[in-house]
Amino acid sequence: MGNTDALYESSLAGLPPPRRGKVRDIYDLGERLLLVATDRISAFDLVLPTPIPGKGRILTALTRFWLNLLQETIPNHLLADPIESIGLSPEAGRELAGRALLVKKARVIPFECIVRGYLSGSGWREYQTSGEVCGIRLPAGLRLGDRLDEPIFTPSTKAETGHDQNVPFQALIDAEGEEVAGRAREAALELYSRAARYAREKGIIIADSKFEFGLAEGKVILIDEVLTPDSSRFWPLESWRPGFPSPSFDKQYLRDWLERESGWNKKPPPPPLPEAVIEATRSRYREAWTRLIGESEPG
Repeated sequence: MGNTDALYESSLAGLPPPRRGKVRDIYDLGERLLLVATDRISAFDLVLPTPIPGKGRILTALTRFWLNLLQETIPNHLLADPIESIGLSPEAGRELAGRALLVKKARVIPFECIVRGYLSGSGWREYQTSGEVCGIRLPAGLRLGDRLDEPIFTPSTKAETGHDQNVPFQALIDAEGEEVAGRAREAALELYSRAARYAREKGIIIADSKFEFGLAEGKVILIDEVLTPDSSRFWPLESWRPGFPSPSFDKQYLRDWLERESGWNKKPPPPPLPEAVIEATRSRYREAWTRLIGESEPG
């Protein structure tokens, strides 16, 4: 695979310059957006210098799968238009095949709408300190990885740089109003519950996931990536043991390597990744796709 970042800069010269996120490039086409999932990977709020080959195609294929599966729950921004309709060069079309989506433009609701079905990550750390997660009181005596009686909605701020911050639901109400905030919470909980039931049948626990919503034509719609290893914690059902860290099919392995083995102090610049770490990370993303979809990986 070639240097896709360089390719985007040169072969998409007929399009406006992209807005670059940590792992995605967004091209504004007027009424539509072109979302390109690169092979970049981030950890601890920094983009690592080493890409994970094929990652962008896996994220795009999973997002497309979930958007189609869950479209009856809430409308989403995916358009049926092929990416060729924007006049890409043949080279760019080949490179972007499988990693780009054309979507409807929407006003982004600037919160991560996180649903937690299990106690892990920042929720576990907050619970250990206060017995609460985002102001929601949980039963005493829960362990790392415990399944919650009911999934909880725990929004966070959506930071362009630096750390997102967990906030109470009232912060979303204050920013967007009760109707929009309530619809976002209702949709996030239903999306999570439906996806979690599907995934469990495939041998995967979705411990938590973040959803993003926007407003289009006065309605709340689902936007951005959906239920991918970048936005969710995927655990193998057969290895789940409450009280113990779970192996995962997401980038937790990479975070663990960076913290425990790399010697990195979490300050810029992040270190390059050894080939073994690249392949181990890639294999976890492939495993998520294989279990959920039943194929080895997207073409």
